[in-house]
Amino acid sequence: MTLVAGIDSSTQSCKVVIRDAETGALHREGRASHPEGTSVDPNAWWDALSHALHEAGGLADVDAISVAGQQHGMVTMDADGHLVRDALLWNDTRSGQAAADLVTELGAKTWAEAIGTVPVASLTVTKLRWLRENEPENAEKVAAVSLPHDWLSWRLVGNDVGNADFASLATDRSDASGTGYWSPFTNQYRPDLLEHAFGAQPVLPRVLKPTEVSGTVSQDLGGRAIVAAGAGDNAGGALGLGAAPGDVVVSIGTSGTVFAVTNQPTADQSGTVAGFADAAGAYLPLVATLNASRVLDAAARMLDVDHHELSRLALSVPAGSDGLTLVPYFEGERTPNKPDATGTLHGMRLANTTPAHLARAAFEGVLCGLADGLDALVRLGVSVERISLIGGGAQSEALRKIAPTILGLPVVVPPPGEYVADGAARQAAWALAAQSSPGAAAPTWRREGTQTYEATPAPHVREQYAAVQDLV
Repeated sequence: MTLVAGIDSSTQSCKVVIRDAETGALHREGRASHPEGTSVDPNAWWDALSHALHEAGGLADVDAISVAGQQHGMVTMDADGHLVRDALLWNDTRSGQAAADLVTELGAKTWAEAIGTVPVASLTVTKLRWLRENEPENAEKVAAVSLPHDWLSWRLVGNDVGNADFASLATDRSDASGTGYWSPFTNQYRPDLLEHAFGAQPVLPRVLKPTEVSGTVSQDLGGRAIVAAGAGDNAGGALGLGAAPGDVVVSIGTSGTVFAVTNQPTADQSGTVAGFADAAGAYLPLVATLNASRVLDAAARMLDVDHHELSRLALSVPAGSDGLTLVPYFEGERTPNKPDATGTLHGMRLANTTPAHLARAAFEGVLCGLADGLDALVRLGVSVERISLIGGGAQSEALRKIAPTILGLPVVVPPPGEYVADGAARQAAWALAAQSSPGAAAPTWRREGTQTYEATPAPHVREQYAAVQDLV
């Protein structure tokens, strides 16, 4: 039996799954938490990965491994491999002004045509501009820049402080496409954009093709498994689902995302849709919101209930929450681009200021933002044949039932799973197969237990939301 490992190094935790390379059957798994915050020491990710791998039984019998990680985070190293500062994560909005400046300087159209995306605070390029302007002494130390998944893969093949081989620093198309200085149209870096933003040309990871490998894990981890290209988390989720053109995925985790697999790249100069690449050689136009599952966490905390009770309360009142609307920009927002916004509650009356109404408004606020994202994809010509709902939020009965009313289409909910980690494992199996058969296709792993929730559209909910969402 051949085993492969998939890693999901997300904002909140590290998950490891070890699966049969041929069937996808789960053999063992492990997990460890990440620290809170939007500025994090990457060594904490390595410690969590080490713990999760130990909990999963190690890599001694594993033949391939792949890391899917949170996108955009800025990991900076000096010439010896020391970390220059804590990594700024995708949801750190301090570079909001830097993003606005970059768009003003070159124009939204120029950025969209160059990299498929108009800069917002989440993109790495904006964080590098922020570093240059606010911490010039640190900026001068930067010899190499990577993303979270790149850095972890680099550590897996044996690199560390004092043993820093930047030639083995590697990434993939999907994660590179979220930096702001790599083009999905040409499959090449745009050093001119990096120079414009940062004023220097640090070493960047080489960009691997879907089945290429960056090396073999270090001897202290077993010295056996090849390390596949890895991916950004959303691309990993798409690969884990087996998404194909026509599939739209709505993922509700720390962030909310709506993305689709397409055969052609996209360029949206409005800045709503990010024109990313996927992990399999195609494209992944994506809309992201900063506020998703933690809005539901906040609602449960305010009401002093658990998530099961929050779901029950939400389903006990009608669509539209009798006029109560929550605009959930609790941590600013990326889509629309309002990094300094706050959450607001509108339409309060004596009759709708109940726990149930607030619970329903929280679910509807999250979903209305994602529905706006779906509309943006459709405007770019993205085909929508099926909507899949994944992420931690998809475990909520209320979210599963409310989603079709807001999105206006039936929603397919796959069985609960670690789809990002599974996508990484599937990529590892694909890379392993390609070592002996270069033209091998990604393995097909079957899943049972998918449910479909039919749509009973409630357009008035989105009309309520649209009427107040800009009043922030």
